[in-house]
Amino acid sequence: MKTPAFKPRVVKRGPFRWPPDPERVGEIFARLARVMPEPKTELRFHDPYTLVVAVALSAQATDVSVNKATDKLFAVADTPTKMLALGEEGLIPFIASIGLFRTKAKNVIALSRIILEEHGGVVPLERQALQRLPGVGRKTASVVLNELGVEPAIAVDTHVFRVSHRLALANASTADKVEDQLHQVVPDAYLAKAHHWLILHGRYTCTAQRPKCPACPVADLCPTRPLLEPAAMASAGPKPRRAGAEP
Repeated sequence: MKTPAFKPRVVKRGPFRWPPDPERVGEIFARLARVMPEPKTELRFHDPYTLVVAVALSAQATDVSVNKATDKLFAVADTPTKMLALGEEGLIPFIASIGLFRTKAKNVIALSRIILEEHGGVVPLERQALQRLPGVGRKTASVVLNELGVEPAIAVDTHVFRVSHRLALANASTADKVEDQLHQVVPDAYLAKAHHWLILHGRYTCTAQRPKCPACPVADLCPTRPLLEPAAMASAGPKPRRAGAEP
């Protein structure tokens, strides 16, 4: 277990206390590791530049929709030079199916220019430099640095935020504070992959509306399971027949 830089203050919010029991946290991640031994991003990329672009495009969009767009885009423009040649108006048709596509097109062209002119065409793999790129905030930088093995970052998106609270790994009210809490309680052995485990668990098992508690590998370690079970049972139960359908 990592030694935090400072002794965390015990905070009580709702029925759960923080920090959580270290043995329970360790067991949660041990089980997630067994279920998903090699978790990784579901965005398709082949180098740091295409990863930065894909992650920037994924804000408020699904990985599936981004992959559909970038499969065609990267076949045409997969370097800063090619992206600048494509231009903002040339980029828009490739990403028009993604939310906020005009803003994202502007950002992708701007970040490509900066990478080319200020970094010799190579994506800077240092947090501050990454976060200075248009459209690349802390969460995007964390995804990139974690995926490339530069830093064991934890990008707190909606899935990580939800799962962390349900499992009582964190109780803070903002993404940045949840990130800080997770870095204090996740064991070092699991820190590098914690980001992916929490995202994938939230995306496919601990879903927002109808969590799949019966299929959850950490259900017995989840303090919110009693609150979630009605929704979980609804998702597991038979679907109602349409009126007039054959029995």
